Amino acid sequence: MAGRDSVQIPDDRDFGQFRTECDSPDGWTLTYSKAGLGVWVHVLEADKALHKIKCRMDCKDVAAETLYDVLHDIEYRKKWDTNVIETFDIGKLTVNADVGYYSWKCPKPLKNRDVITLRSWLPMGSDYIIMNYSVKHPKYPPRKDMVRAVSIQTGYLIQGKGPSNCSITYLAQVDPKGSLPKWVVNKSSQFLAPKAMKKMYKACLKYPDWKQKHNPHFKPWIYPEQSTLPTVGLAELSIQHADSLENIDESSLSETKDDRAEGSDEDSVN
Repeated sequence: MAGRDSVQIPDDRDFGQFRTECDSPDGWTLTYSKAGLGVWVHVLEADKALHKIKCRMDCKDVAAETLYDVLHDIEYRKKWDTNVIETFDIGKLTVNADVGYYSWKCPKPLKNRDVITLRSWLPMGSDYIIMNYSVKHPKYPPRKDMVRAVSIQTGYLIQGKGPSNCSITYLAQVDPKGSLPKWVVNKSSQFLAPKAMKKMYKACLKYPDWKQKHNPHFKPWIYPEQSTLPTVGLAELSIQHADSLENIDESSLSETKDDRAEGSDEDSVN
């Protein structure tokens, strides 16, 4: 999907290419491996922080469809994803594609980032893919208080390993816009990504109980007729090219000690 000139809804070939990249070991360097969780980095440009990151985690006691629901459920994400600042769906394109907004906290003292993406998803028996890339929407231009990042291609491959076990591969190629210091890349691959994956796993264990109490039958990603989103036309969207956005030079910033105690937000789901 990288290098697209016009906004298109991904087809079977795009999903197949994403799956192949998730499975391929070529060009990846292992940076973290512990207790069924691995992180790999693929550096694309040595002098910039532009890189791909891949995380793979075994999820014991979690059904593939539960993990799929957790990644889709925007109300639940606001409960467990402590990096999220704001997230909402803008509109739907087809029964398996929509446009959404997501903003997240970056490690201090960097500016926070946001992104507008076209997201699509595909169930394949006991496996699932959810993937996205950046687009421009006229009603949501870049904000003064955020840096607009660019998702070149980001997504998840969920693979069912039985009735209550699965694995997830997270693959991201994101241009964070701006010259980032090397410690950010290192911290994201060796600390932030593993922590986010573990948090997602804990959220999956708690999801069935949570969903039972919160609109249990509402799953528009499975039942598209439930969606109340307005329809967005492809003509309203355009590709978000990284070079059209302002570059922020944060390469000289040093890491600051985060005031919040580590782990204080681990059990934010209730």
